[in-house]
Amino acid sequence: MEPVVTSKWLYKHINDPDLLILDASLADPISGEISKFADKCIPGARFFDLKNNFSDKKSPYPNMLPKPEDFQRACRKLGINASSKLIIYDNLGVYSSPRVWWMFKAMGHSNVAVLDGGLPDWIANGYPIEAIHNIKKITPGTFEAHYKKALVVDFEMITSNINEQKALVVDARSEGRFKGTAPEPRAELKSGHIPNSVNIPYETVLENGKFKKASDLALIFDKELYAEQPLIFSCGSGLTACIILLASELVLSNQKAVYDGSWTEWTQKMN
Repeated sequence: MEPVVTSKWLYKHINDPDLLILDASLADPISGEISKFADKCIPGARFFDLKNNFSDKKSPYPNMLPKPEDFQRACRKLGINASSKLIIYDNLGVYSSPRVWWMFKAMGHSNVAVLDGGLPDWIANGYPIEAIHNIKKITPGTFEAHYKKALVVDFEMITSNINEQKALVVDARSEGRFKGTAPEPRAELKSGHIPNSVNIPYETVLENGKFKKASDLALIFDKELYAEQPLIFSCGSGLTACIILLASELVLSNQKAVYDGSWTEWTQKMN
């Protein structure tokens, strides 16, 4: 499965018995953007509760990847099978859905894609919608998590990489936050960036709520990134980093990973 699919593709395949649609929308995104479609969903979509069921609640940092056994248990409750073809979307276009795409990749499930443009594009194409998450009963699934350690980077790896520079850290936050001239949305954090990292704000790879075409993405990444160097994606809390990662997946073959704790962990541990 391609990492990104169109609304037209999804509508064509929506009756595939192995296909599952997951709504990864957030109720209160840190961006502050509110969807006009918060009470609507694609027919049959199941709510992927990123904040409550699919984050490590014991971690002091937001959005951290849960343990594989916890992720597996939550997936099975959603009726996700080992054979499921997963389409992830959110109601802002492309915002939280790439994070969920990456999470499944990190848990060894490769049959997963993001709906380009999300719910707004689906609705703009005139495809059907329904009242939010109208599923009455879900049969437990058979999903199995197979953790891919290489896709997840921790604080110690980032620290050692500052001197070794084996990988390039790509920060998806705004230019102001990266340069330390604008405040962080989390008031307790100072702004700035990890030494030797580069900045590609996540909005750079999007246009009207969808990923830019491949030729435009290639130009964006060619300006910043070294050929074949491993890439580590970071942001405020590991969410919008995945937007840049997924955009790079469309045009780059480099090894890619996410610094899960991102700037929230980095700046707190360095203080």
